[in-house]
Amino acid sequence: MFKTIEGANDCEIWSVIHFLNARNVLPSGIHHQICKVYGDNAMSDGMVRKWVRMFNEGRENVHNETQSVRPSLVNDDLVRKVNERVRDDVSQFLICPCIFLRFQALYSMTLSVVANIAGGRIL
Repeated sequence: MFKTIEGANDCEIWSVIHFLNARNVLPSGIHHQICKVYGDNAMSDGMVRKWVRMFNEGRENVHNETQSVRPSLVNDDLVRKVNERVRDDVSQFLICPCIFLRFQALYSMTLSVVANIAGGRIL
């Protein structure tokens, strides 16, 4: 009987799929072996088939690139909306110009920090 491995990383299981697929093991056999070693809930049969298909189409990387970078929450539409809101409500800041100037400086600093985080561009 096999020892069950708990909490395996996805890339570990994808590596097993890549290896067994290279050994010409059928997707159903790969899924069966993964379930025996990693447990029944490690990966569905459909996901195993999806990864086999990607490897057969030429994929070599076992890491998920789409999740390696945190998606940006800032986009052009959001920047436009914030700019419009600031311009629409600028009259409330004219009561005390020093508050308006502080807000304006803080807003500019925030945009430059966001631009730096996004690699020099606002996404």
